[in-house]
Amino acid sequence: MNKYSSPVRVAIAGATGYAGQELLSLLVRHPEVHLVAAMSSSPDSATRSMPRLARTWEGKIEPLSRAKLATDASFVFLAVPEAAAADLAPALLDAGVKVIDVSGAFRVRDAALRAKWYPATTILPEHVAYGLVEHNRDAITNASLVACPGCYPTAALLALLPLVQGGLVDVSRGVIIDAKSGISGAGRTASDRTHFSENHGSMSAYGVLGHRHVAEMEQELGTEVTFVPHLVPLDRGILETIYVRTTPGTTAAAIGECLGRAYQHAPFVRLTGDALPEIKHVAWTNFCDIGWKFDADSQRLVLISCLDNLVKGAAGQAVQNLNVICGFDERAGLR
Repeated sequence: MNKYSSPVRVAIAGATGYAGQELLSLLVRHPEVHLVAAMSSSPDSATRSMPRLARTWEGKIEPLSRAKLATDASFVFLAVPEAAAADLAPALLDAGVKVIDVSGAFRVRDAALRAKWYPATTILPEHVAYGLVEHNRDAITNASLVACPGCYPTAALLALLPLVQGGLVDVSRGVIIDAKSGISGAGRTASDRTHFSENHGSMSAYGVLGHRHVAEMEQELGTEVTFVPHLVPLDRGILETIYVRTTPGTTAAAIGECLGRAYQHAPFVRLTGDALPEIKHVAWTNFCDIGWKFDADSQRLVLISCLDNLVKGAAGQAVQNLNVICGFDERAGLR
């Protein structure tokens, strides 16, 4: 295991977006971190303060400086748009800086799929790890670049991967995921879809049969995924209802035992069994809560997976990856 001297020097690019602000809030309180810079996504932006962190952090969010990122930090968190991350990351890696990317630019390994969904990422650097800590710890520990999973895939994969890998899911019949997300999941850039008057008292589906997170889910699960996300009038949070058929002979006990083995040492996954989780149980935390119902006669399994899209689905997971790489307590800065 790696062991870095504490405090480790970190910087954030993109600290003005929702995920970036969450990262800033977590890192300034992290006991093993020295935040050397918090930057916006553009070199042309104005310096700004963060009133939310007054008397906790007295720094300023600066314009983006590639040179400062490359020389002042050991780790850089990228919370910038995908095209900017695809441009910044290789230069930082060449300078010997480790990168934890929240954007999505480096999540998809297949070149054709990456060209479709993340066309700015023309080259996948060496030593990239998919940053789902609970299932990829060894690769993350030795990575130079960690591609943090998307918020929707994180909830889905944590619920499904142990069961798929354990042979309990009939993958020939595919997976159906019905997901609900708070408005912050759409990012900070305003649009008609995120306008208050469009969302208040309503709910809408989007990205049906065309959401880029499907490529990421299918990559990790090795099966077809039908995914329908919905925007709901909440600030934050994701709830996914996942429908699968199990393999013949699967029992309720086997499902519980499989998930229990997978997460017995995972500090941020809580298994709730028949007590189905809710968004309010995970909001503002780095927990993913997973519950389920199983009908043995029909072999139908319904899983409910909940997390905060800005914490476990983005900034918190990124900090968790930092902790694993550096050999810190995995919960540092996240409790």
